[in-house]
Amino acid sequence: MFFRPHLDPSRSCIVSCALSGVVANRAQCPAIPYTPEEYASEAKRAYDAGAAAVHIHARSRDGQPSFAVADYQDIRDAIVAECPVIINFSTGALGVSVEDRVAYLRAVRPAVAALNMGSMNYAKYNAAKKKFVFDFVFPNPHAEILQFVQAMRDEQIRPEMECFDLGHVGSARVLADMGLVERPYVMSLVMGVVGGIPATTENLVHMANQLPDGAEWQVVGISRDQWRLCAAACSMGGNVRVGLEDNFYLRDGVMAASNGELVEKVVRMVQDQGRTVADVTEARARLGTVWT
Repeated sequence: MFFRPHLDPSRSCIVSCALSGVVANRAQCPAIPYTPEEYASEAKRAYDAGAAAVHIHARSRDGQPSFAVADYQDIRDAIVAECPVIINFSTGALGVSVEDRVAYLRAVRPAVAALNMGSMNYAKYNAAKKKFVFDFVFPNPHAEILQFVQAMRDEQIRPEMECFDLGHVGSARVLADMGLVERPYVMSLVMGVVGGIPATTENLVHMANQLPDGAEWQVVGISRDQWRLCAAACSMGGNVRVGLEDNFYLRDGVMAASNGELVEKVVRMVQDQGRTVADVTEARARLGTVWT
């Protein structure tokens, strides 16, 4: 049987770990890292368990979201001192200028940076209580996307194009047509945010089939849907992301004590399907990164 290159289940699987996110706090999950030292410890646990990359939303030492260059620098330096994992910075934010977010990219130069591919309603819904936990508009207009992608090109940072809906995949194709992103197109299919594409295997297959040739993609499943989507992505030849940003639980009622436990579980899933887990050296080559 022949597969499109990005749908080949014989490939090794790159495992990424989103360490903290920007919304969750320790009252919800005690393992959320706040300080650079805690980020480094969590990155090391994820790396030791099999993750080749970590995704970072910076925080100040009191746990508040931060977009300060110094906080990103301190977190990066602490992680690099602990392990050789690939570092991916978030650029998503509400009420923070593009200039402020570009500043830490230019100063710290992560190997990869997230590039949100479109605006959307962004919400979390509690079905038991019949109410939204949070609900806001996440603006990512094309004009700002172009500013981010140009800064990433200037600094040789690989953009990770985050697609929360099918239209975002179309926007990624436009960037490729403009010559602003190059193969391998690093793409994340983010599923399960209310306002984005629902988290079903059928939708994952459809999104993956719309990807441009030369895509290196991962699934990002939000909340408990994470495990079902990771299993589906593994069977399709995709890469996977886990981590406390996306999901706290190993299974119903059992909260992970660290990001490393989430990585351990998904590594078992990958191996149970007969695939191998890519190490950092292979992942760097496949993602086309320049910086550590």
